[in-house]
Amino acid sequence: ELQQKVEEMELLKMELQMLETERVRLSLVEEKLMDVLQLLQQLRDLNISKRALGKILLSTLESCHDPQPGKAQLFEVLDTLQQELTACELLHRQPMEQAQSPRSLSNPLVISC
Repeated sequence: ELQQKVEEMELLKMELQMLETERVRLSLVEEKLMDVLQLLQQLRDLNISKRALGKILLSTLESCHDPQPGKAQLFEVLDTLQQELTACELLHRQPMEQAQSPRSLSNPLVISC
């Protein structure tokens, strides 16, 4: 009976370890998904075209095609999508335009409407 209890205890420890591993994995996926959603929100605020966004998404999916979908592929797709969105020119152009706006308004040759 003692041996059975020890085996049950070991089984419970293994299950607990698996649950903890899954919790960490889900936490990483959630964090990556939040990053992707924030980038999508920024692009929406910059009025990115649906065509440009579609190209980014298709590029991501093409670079992540794998005949055996699984948990690792989900994270890979999210990671690649985040990289593609981060590399989007509109996100990098926007801060420069904001930085140039005050200078261009102070330029006496600029006509303000």
